[in-house]
Amino acid sequence: MAQRINKDNFEEKVLKSPLPVLVDFYSDSCIPCKQLSPVLGDIEDEREDTLSVYKVNVNYDMELAEKYDVMGVPALRLFVQGKVKAERAGAAGKADIEAWIDENLK
Repeated sequence: MAQRINKDNFEEKVLKSPLPVLVDFYSDSCIPCKQLSPVLGDIEDEREDTLSVYKVNVNYDMELAEKYDVMGVPALRLFVQGKVKAERAGAAGKADIEAWIDENLK
């Protein structure tokens, strides 16, 4: 299960990470977010040496959501060397998300 982070540790965990980082902007009341959670958990487990996965709750960290142009949830942002490399909105299956990650990490 992806660890929840917030504005206090976002810089350390995401922006300064030596690995690419997938950030899931979510809300506890969002059904698609809940459906996406185990998918991201599997990806995190399978790629633990090459990719970090974290969650940001937009209800508590609106500042981060605004900074990264999150207009709806779930919203994924793929960070590489502290910068957003790719973004996508909405829930998707594991194969789709893995293909998106792989395409953007080439």
